[in-house]
Amino acid sequence: MLHETVLLHEAIEALQIKPDGVYVDGTFGRGGHSQLILQKLDAAGRLIALDKDPAAVAAAQAITDPRFVIVHSGFAHLTKLLNKLTVEKMDGVLLDLGVSSPQLDDEQRGFSFRFDAPLDMRMDTSSGQTAAEWLATVNESLLGEVIRDYGEERFATQIARALVAARQEKTISTTRQLSEIVAQAVRTREPGKNPATRTFQAIRIYLNQELEEITQVLPQCVECLKPGGRIVVISFHSLEDRMVKHFLRNMAQGDKLPRNLPIRAADIPKGRLRLIGKAIHATSQEVATNPRARSAVMRVAERVGETDD
Repeated sequence: MLHETVLLHEAIEALQIKPDGVYVDGTFGRGGHSQLILQKLDAAGRLIALDKDPAAVAAAQAITDPRFVIVHSGFAHLTKLLNKLTVEKMDGVLLDLGVSSPQLDDEQRGFSFRFDAPLDMRMDTSSGQTAAEWLATVNESLLGEVIRDYGEERFATQIARALVAARQEKTISTTRQLSEIVAQAVRTREPGKNPATRTFQAIRIYLNQELEEITQVLPQCVECLKPGGRIVVISFHSLEDRMVKHFLRNMAQGDKLPRNLPIRAADIPKGRLRLIGKAIHATSQEVATNPRARSAVMRVAERVGETDD
């Protein structure tokens, strides 16, 4: 399947790219956003792309542009990577969260129940436990918590019990085995949705520490942005978007002080970010050509200049 970058033009427009600026694409994927950023940079501009997925890093090697560098890493290490590349501050950062279309469409990666494939689910296939290895040893209590908290699955307890019982009989090593066990444990179905959807999502998010990485990278983005620099975040499910929304809002409000505190208005701590517009969703035309854009939510904020002492 051809990979279509979600909210491509909206994201790049939101970055307000300066031709000579330094930008970070936190999730290269197959380079849709990166390619368009490069088009807007002049010879002095610079683009640093990151990705945990070795396949994405391999795809990025095709870009032979002196202004571009690809780093095999998750975005949680942003500050350390910028220091290593001798970049003090950046003019903008784009985070396209979650699993990418190429990862979903590659049956060997084990992200999708559309194929019968090895149960892997790692974004970085060069390290860490596979989903099959984790399912073989995880206790029922933790498994239930993961499915409930990361998948927002109301039948989490029943699913965890069924998976632990099933592995006593046979190792759960393929996506089809996992989806069939879940389907038998879930008694009611959401219209148009595979009963295993939430469980697959939960295991993937937990294994790849996706929410933890978001928690780690957002404060680093604020620290590393120049005044006037933009942060653009595209989320694909409610857990991600909720975290991003609350963080950006808190950073825009500044430190909360006790009510009725006797303090001059000029001395009230200012927010470090300014929210730009409302949440942006894919147009009906984009959703028609790329159904995966349906759940995308983009939020934008701008770094506020440091106040003088």
